[in-house]
Amino acid sequence: MMKLWRQNPCHPHHDAACNGGPVRLEGANKQALEIGRNRLVFCAGLFTIAFAVIAFRLVDVTVFSQPKEPSPEHAERATRLPLERADIVDRNGVLLATSLETASLYADPKEIRNAADTARQLVRVLPELKVKEIEEKLTREQRFVWIQRSLSPRQEYEVNRLGLPGLYFQREDRRVYPHGVLTAHVVGFTNVDNHGMAGIERHFDETLSKGGSPLVLSLDLRIQHVLREELAQGMAEYQAAAAGGAVLDARTGEVLAMVSLPDFDANKAGEAGDDERFNRMTLGVYEMGSIFKVFTAAMALETGTSKLTSSYDASHPIQIARFTINDYHNMRRALTVPEIFMYSSNIGAARMALDFGGTVQHEFLDRLGLLSQSKLEIDELGEPAFPAQWRPINTMTIAFGHGVSVEPIQVAAASAAVVNGGILHDPTLLKRRAGEDASGVRVISEGTSDEMRRLMRLVVTDGTAKEGSIPGYLLGGKTGTAEKASLHGYAKKALLSSFVGAFPMTNPKYVVLAFYDEPHATKQTHGYATGGWTAVPVVNRVVQRIAPLLGVMPIDEKDPAIERALWVQINPQERKLALN
Repeated sequence: MMKLWRQNPCHPHHDAACNGGPVRLEGANKQALEIGRNRLVFCAGLFTIAFAVIAFRLVDVTVFSQPKEPSPEHAERATRLPLERADIVDRNGVLLATSLETASLYADPKEIRNAADTARQLVRVLPELKVKEIEEKLTREQRFVWIQRSLSPRQEYEVNRLGLPGLYFQREDRRVYPHGVLTAHVVGFTNVDNHGMAGIERHFDETLSKGGSPLVLSLDLRIQHVLREELAQGMAEYQAAAAGGAVLDARTGEVLAMVSLPDFDANKAGEAGDDERFNRMTLGVYEMGSIFKVFTAAMALETGTSKLTSSYDASHPIQIARFTINDYHNMRRALTVPEIFMYSSNIGAARMALDFGGTVQHEFLDRLGLLSQSKLEIDELGEPAFPAQWRPINTMTIAFGHGVSVEPIQVAAASAAVVNGGILHDPTLLKRRAGEDASGVRVISEGTSDEMRRLMRLVVTDGTAKEGSIPGYLLGGKTGTAEKASLHGYAKKALLSSFVGAFPMTNPKYVVLAFYDEPHATKQTHGYATGGWTAVPVVNRVVQRIAPLLGVMPIDEKDPAIERALWVQINPQERKLALN
């Protein structure tokens, strides 16, 4: 290498070009490398920034941003719907109603190229639509028309696949009821605009629409399921037109279960008829029959016009004006108060009522809340019907449950007051907070309540509700069988058969009511369709199933203390004559 360098014709001391040649070659390479590297760094930076912007936008669109209307003119015409409606849960936190985000399809007719073709393609993926109706919408002069609300994700995908211009989606909340029919009459439902239309959804519409914490109901879904299942089974067995029932906490008035049959799926409320949506427990008012003898006996004992040892002539029907008061099974003799209650004597109840009179009767029933609309937290409430003039004939017939029509839920609440020590609690569908005292009004004394518990236990052990005897749970109650009113008086074969019971009768914690509208007799009921043969067995099965769930332990009925607490003096010979 040195030799070749010396032979270079350039003189190293006088030729600058020759002297600096190698230096110039090395500097050019370095400069080129620097420029290339800077350009690569610059390009890499640009790509990094671009990818960062794209990534941020993807996160913003998919995570943080809610889909909006595609253009201002559409937004002006789109309905602004309430979002995030508060959930509804039962007393144990089980979800009864919630909201899910869905897409609703709408169109801008001005952007539709071919209305007929668009309508045909839409109907192919949304077969519930009709071509002519959609085509008519797509040819309107306005800029916004709804096509279909609350699409499923699959439906939204299929519409998107069509790629049709002028079609857009509005994000909405759809109300969903996970248990369908189970709580439909209590929870209610909303319309397509997410506004409450019935039940709790309607009554608390403003509160729920603000979102926030779930609304906690007094219902226990487990108890609701048992009650509905047993009522439905009995309704099918007796071929009844309708049925209803409730389970109340006798100490607080909380409604643990309330069922009206036939019912409907709250998710498809628009497909239900008026009969299915009608709440028979609250909106319906009925003459409840002999269940009213609970209140008649309580009145007589509370006012002192009768004692448990008092007796009344029930040997002959009572004739008043053109009316005749008979007994279903006439004992044709004088009956004591326990016997009147045990045998469900209309004649005896009417004579008891005459002793305390119509004024006392009206005031007492009003105090029990039976002559005014209940205060339950739903809007579907009926108005009790009773005579404008309270004549003696009214006093007598109302004593055994004819002449006054009331909401069945009111009867359950009033019965709870009779057995719980005498305190009336307004029934409620809201769970009471821990430590919250249930407000109530005293309607009878503790002494009268104790005597009524004895009488109601007697009905199950020796009277018209012997089908309700459940070892260990000390069920007590009263049957009711009322002929339904018709245009020409009362229909003999159209019955409202019912039973209200409480347990355990030594210290009643829960009240159970069940009724059937126009039940039919079967072989198992020996040709009867009365409350003792239809409603009582249902309450029996309900109590057996719910007592363990509610923590009610069986009691030794042979315990002398229990026998003393529920003992009622009845002639032993007359006990043998007790009727089914």
